[in-house]
Amino acid sequence: MEKKHSIQELTLEEVMGDRFGRYSKYIIQERALPDIRDGLKPVQRRILFAMHQDGNTAEKSFRKSAKSVGNIMGNYHPHGDSSIYEAMVRMSQDWKLRNVLIEMHGNNGSMDGDPPAAMRYTEARLSKVSSELLRDIDKETVEFVWNFDDTEKEPTVLPSMFPNLLVNGSTGISAGYATEIPTHNLGEVIDGTIYLIDHPDASLEKLMTFIPGPDFPTGGILQGADEIKKAYETGKGKVILRSKTRIEELKGGKQQIVISEIPYEVNKANLVKRMDEIRINKKIEGIAEVRDESDRTGLQIVVELKKEVNAEGILNYLFKNTDLQVNYNFNMVAIDQMRPKQVGLKQMLSSYVAHRQSVILRRSEYDLKKALARQHIVDGLIKALSILDEVIKTIRKSKDKRDAKNNLILAHAFTQEQAEAIVTLQLYRLTNTDITQLQQEAEELLATIAELQKIIQDSTELFKVMKKELREVKKQYQSERLTVIEAEVTELTIDTEILVAQEDVMVVVTREGYVKRSSLRSYSASNNEEAGMKESDVVVYKGQLNTLDHLLLVTDKGNMIYRPVHELPDLRWKDVGEHLSQALTTLKIEENILTVLPYKQLSTTQELLILTQAGMIKRTKLSEFTPWRTYKTRPLPFITLKQEEDKVISVMVIEPQEIATQDIFMVSNRAYGLRYAVTDVPVVGPRAAGVKAMNLKEDDATVVQAILVHTDGDTPVVIITQRGAAKRMLAQELPQTSRAQRGIMVLRELKNHPHRIIYMGLGDETELLLTNQKGDKKEVQANQFPIADRTSNGSFVLDEKSGGTIVSVDELPNKLL
Repeated sequence: MEKKHSIQELTLEEVMGDRFGRYSKYIIQERALPDIRDGLKPVQRRILFAMHQDGNTAEKSFRKSAKSVGNIMGNYHPHGDSSIYEAMVRMSQDWKLRNVLIEMHGNNGSMDGDPPAAMRYTEARLSKVSSELLRDIDKETVEFVWNFDDTEKEPTVLPSMFPNLLVNGSTGISAGYATEIPTHNLGEVIDGTIYLIDHPDASLEKLMTFIPGPDFPTGGILQGADEIKKAYETGKGKVILRSKTRIEELKGGKQQIVISEIPYEVNKANLVKRMDEIRINKKIEGIAEVRDESDRTGLQIVVELKKEVNAEGILNYLFKNTDLQVNYNFNMVAIDQMRPKQVGLKQMLSSYVAHRQSVILRRSEYDLKKALARQHIVDGLIKALSILDEVIKTIRKSKDKRDAKNNLILAHAFTQEQAEAIVTLQLYRLTNTDITQLQQEAEELLATIAELQKIIQDSTELFKVMKKELREVKKQYQSERLTVIEAEVTELTIDTEILVAQEDVMVVVTREGYVKRSSLRSYSASNNEEAGMKESDVVVYKGQLNTLDHLLLVTDKGNMIYRPVHELPDLRWKDVGEHLSQALTTLKIEENILTVLPYKQLSTTQELLILTQAGMIKRTKLSEFTPWRTYKTRPLPFITLKQEEDKVISVMVIEPQEIATQDIFMVSNRAYGLRYAVTDVPVVGPRAAGVKAMNLKEDDATVVQAILVHTDGDTPVVIITQRGAAKRMLAQELPQTSRAQRGIMVLRELKNHPHRIIYMGLGDETELLLTNQKGDKKEVQANQFPIADRTSNGSFVLDEKSGGTIVSVDELPNKLL
């Protein structure tokens, strides 16, 4: 006989996909997401139903939580007791739920994130409002299914007399889905639901006149009406939730910030700790003490401030840097018809109304069935009492109860049910009063049946009942709104003055990109020694600034680096400093700092005049370089260099009032000079490459330098050649022409060993450091040379024959700028 093999060969992908799909479906439907109709997850529904079944309700005394958890676990929820107890505790926490569903005696946790006492110590019972979720559950209003071991039946949803999903919200994470539904005000939600019943096509705007936004149990201030509307429309949105604060005056000119409400789901202890860390780490100056003064009367956190500090500024800093203000992200996902869906406000209310419609219809059918059965019995009893003597005769003739019932059916045409009621009738019921009562009951039953039939047949009547019941719930359980809604989001502006201790410091920036600030004390103690730096490096900027000042560092590769002075590393004067590449990873190895522009406030009118070695020029507004968000790690390009080997050689600040009277004077390596009006250069954006500054020939590929000079006047300039010659001349000796010309010679061209310009600058008190091939250095002052004419080649400063050509000319920064 052939042996059957039941082994299947499947790929891992198939098996994993199938198993994980099933697991996900289970998690989504049976654990993590709430039902859109009653707003409960399965564990919560089972807790409420089990406690209801056990009679552990609001009008009875409290019962040990462990007993309830045991019942829930044994009958309905085959999971760990801790998960059941945690869910139970959360349903009792009035800072998590807007209307708590369970009342608990004992320690049920706190806003500080303290754990609750073990379930053997606490006692619980259903809250009064829970009875509204469970009301009519015994009238076949909802579907029941078998529990995990087919011994009990449990409801798939609760009848839910009010829209619990909106009132108490929900939060959960499952496979592929998460939900975050905020809590709402019960009275407002019921008003909105009633309006929707009357106007099924109601617009979201109209519904929002009743339900303006969430109402958190912890109160607070919610900002962003547009985002709330978006969330109610799509199920997704981000609002700002901030604490309720006030600034109080204290004795001695001090102030304190008092926090009376904090955002929903924020851990109070962590918030206080974070604020105190800001004080300890001196992230901002001005906080004297942070105290948690909360007690049984309510929440209160106090931030005591030092004398004469900006309380508003400190509060804004705390809003921005702690959970005193948080982003609340709506993500309204619920199980609707067995599927997870992202739902808006109207969809939630519509699904709830449809659910209530089904509940009331099923309840009415159940009540009608019972009323008709009772009416049948009452009719039989009235008939029996009207022919009482004959009925007694018939019964007396009978052998036993069964025979009596049969005889009554045969002799007087009673039905089986009526006959049963007659034979079990007690003798005292034969009094006159009972006949009157039966007749009264018959009338009442007639009215009840008519009313129930009306509800079943006419949806208008059914909706009337629904609205009446909703109004009753509202009347009994409504409370004042706790969360204040503000339409606009307050922009948090933080003055640097709050964050930074004001101090005058010495700032040093070197060509290779080392930066630092030193206290004036450290600078004075060094007796004006040179700032610490590498031998190969040169100081580009040295100056006394305040920690509230700012720097723009210009590199020769077209990058603008922003640094507030207070963020520069605070080092001793003798220390080398911190290299910019530690934060800026995009800097090239050979990239150098060309110029440093310090400022207190960025000018809106000043411009930068930018010139490259390859002869491109442009003007760009300085206001284009307001601090950008990623300034710490990314520089901002201020020019696009078209050639890889090109570099920026000059960045000058132009004052707006002087533009009309200023010229730009430049020289090329082959000693051609050109002067033209600054207004010839167009103003363009940071990424533009600019226009041609000078018409360079192939054998004269580079511009050496450019300076700003006045159109009228005498501006001496100094020129240094590779042969070590230096001369001064007047820039205005060159006639003013137009941009992109070849220019005219500013040195006399020699047939043998001609001079080539390697440096040009203002012929004022600037100190220059010349270095030759041999390494000899010589300091000269630019104005020490006499003014010569255009064709002069000047005089030698360093001996070319003994030391070789000049390799670099550096401007030495003044001792104090």
